[in-house]
Amino acid sequence: MNIQMLGTGSAFAKQYYNNNALLHAHGQTVLLDCGITAPLALHRLGKSFSEIDALLISHIHADHVGGMEEFAFQMKFVHKRKVPLYIPAPLIEPLWETTLKGGLMQEELTSLDAYFEVHPLQEGERAFISPGIEVTPIRTKHIPNKASYSFFINDTFFYSADMKFDAGLLNQLVEQGCTKIFHDCQLKPPGAVHATLDQLLTLPASIQERIWLMHYDDTMPQYRGRTGPMQFVEQHKVYSID
Repeated sequence: MNIQMLGTGSAFAKQYYNNNALLHAHGQTVLLDCGITAPLALHRLGKSFSEIDALLISHIHADHVGGMEEFAFQMKFVHKRKVPLYIPAPLIEPLWETTLKGGLMQEELTSLDAYFEVHPLQEGERAFISPGIEVTPIRTKHIPNKASYSFFINDTFFYSADMKFDAGLLNQLVEQGCTKIFHDCQLKPPGAVHATLDQLLTLPASIQERIWLMHYDDTMPQYRGRTGPMQFVEQHKVYSID
């Protein structure tokens, strides 16, 4: 499996696109989150929504789902097909009722099912979503009382989406065989809803060596060389996940 970041920026970054990704395996492409900038980021890569075979959603902040309205309309009316939508079950109702309904609802199109093949994911249960890509959703802390999920992919790769610092979880994943971690990183404290660089630097070197930092703000270039063994993920670069 390969991963290519459409963007690596935080919600308010202006130099980088939203922190969304493309997962590639066996000729299939899964879009992991579809934020506000996803349509433009795909266009800049010379790609279109027609090349997406499935969509995986982590939570319902705009930088992760703000591009779904255009995606849904294009697939429904331009490309005329339903894309499988893999989404943790507790997110299905709020995604439609609080985020997408106002723009997508019309005539007989009154639910997510009108636009997508909806596949609910259960927390902690491994699910096949595409050839060569199996995902285990893990509910992680982000915003109080608002469901948010990270993903353990193919039992080797952890993608944090957005989460607070959780050393115990990262240590557990490494013990289970995780070899690479893409982790959101707030460069400056305090870490109210994201792990901070200072917090991640407290991890053992054996874990830091597996971490690639994403979801950073526009000051990222100032922090090169200040992240220990951790490296920054670069948008549009393709990374191989063993």
